[in-house]
Amino acid sequence: MFKAVMSDSGLLKDSISTIGELIDEGIFKVNKNALSLVAADRAMVAVVDFKLPATVFDKFDIDKEQDIAINITNLVSVLKRVGSNEKVELNLKENKLEILMTNSSKRKFTVPLLDISKEEIPPIDQLEFTAKAKIKADILKSGVEDADVVSDSVVLEASSNSFNMKATGDISSTELTLEKGNEALLDLGVTGVVKSRYPLEYLKKMIKASKLTNEISLRWSKDYPMRMDFTSVDKVSMGFILAPRVSED
Repeated sequence: MFKAVMSDSGLLKDSISTIGELIDEGIFKVNKNALSLVAADRAMVAVVDFKLPATVFDKFDIDKEQDIAINITNLVSVLKRVGSNEKVELNLKENKLEILMTNSSKRKFTVPLLDISKEEIPPIDQLEFTAKAKIKADILKSGVEDADVVSDSVVLEASSNSFNMKATGDISSTELTLEKGNEALLDLGVTGVVKSRYPLEYLKKMIKASKLTNEISLRWSKDYPMRMDFTSVDKVSMGFILAPRVSED
């Protein structure tokens, strides 16, 4: 048995829609503490690490740990029908997930569960990084959007004094620079100079999680996976791991 009720429906909608940008089906885990998902995209280029704590729900009842294997694309389509002032209720019943939307009326969707095997996920907890930066979400989002105008990849570079995001195309280039002390650069930690290139196709999708928080944490190393975390204290934890595009420069 699993039943959960949430008044802050926007938090659930925004979280699942961001996941749906990368993952089309997956297995959510539910225990007494949280609703969570760790899943890789089909190309094994990116991993989603998501947790929605039980405390953000008005009601969160579960008798035992459950797996909810579901078509996330379908779930996103259903959650788009939730109005801004509606409560969302999730009920796990046998081989289906019932989604109730309640305000002046009550509407119900039924989404079937899938029979899918658990996939092998890269050992993301074992990653070690040599650079880290915490940046205001709107600033980083603008940097990703700027880079997308000129190229299909972007280089992250950090030194002891600054963070840079650079993209170069056939015709033009762009660069976002944040010096230490800039109010948009909330934290910076690095030894020497560390830079690595990442595909914008994925970053454009990940950055949509910026609506969940005002701050974004980045961790990376040279020609190494990057971790991007969107964390709102006591509300939601959304992390992404992205494989690098090995640079020749």
